[in-house]
Amino acid sequence: RPSLASPCLSRRAAEAMGEAQKSKGEQIRLWCKGAVLGYKRGKKNQYNNTSLIKIDGVDERSSVDFYLGKRLAYIYKAKREVDGSKFRVIWGKVCRAHGNGGVVRAKFRKNLPPKAIGGRVRVMLYPSRM
Repeated sequence: RPSLASPCLSRRAAEAMGEAQKSKGEQIRLWCKGAVLGYKRGKKNQYNNTSLIKIDGVDERSSVDFYLGKRLAYIYKAKREVDGSKFRVIWGKVCRAHGNGGVVRAKFRKNLPPKAIGGRVRVMLYPSRM
């Protein structure tokens, strides 16, 4: 169960999770939005195996601790249908913080393609470390 102090859950969603009886029609989103900023790099070298992710609502290094170890999903649409769906997923994991501004480093099972830069990722609120 995600923490009620999680920055990506709205107050309404947090109250809905805390209630004993939930209304049937209301759905709770168990992931936060994130954006791919690019790859880890220096002045000359670029390391494609580590991506930099900006998580919405996370603006300082101390807030990153909640997200360490959380799963990431980069979802994209392909031309050919596989198993009845044209959507594919590349899974990853938040590894550590990058700087003091709330950006995180993430490693994906397959390196993210360059067209992912500027795209969205889902930051799943599991596994829980509480």
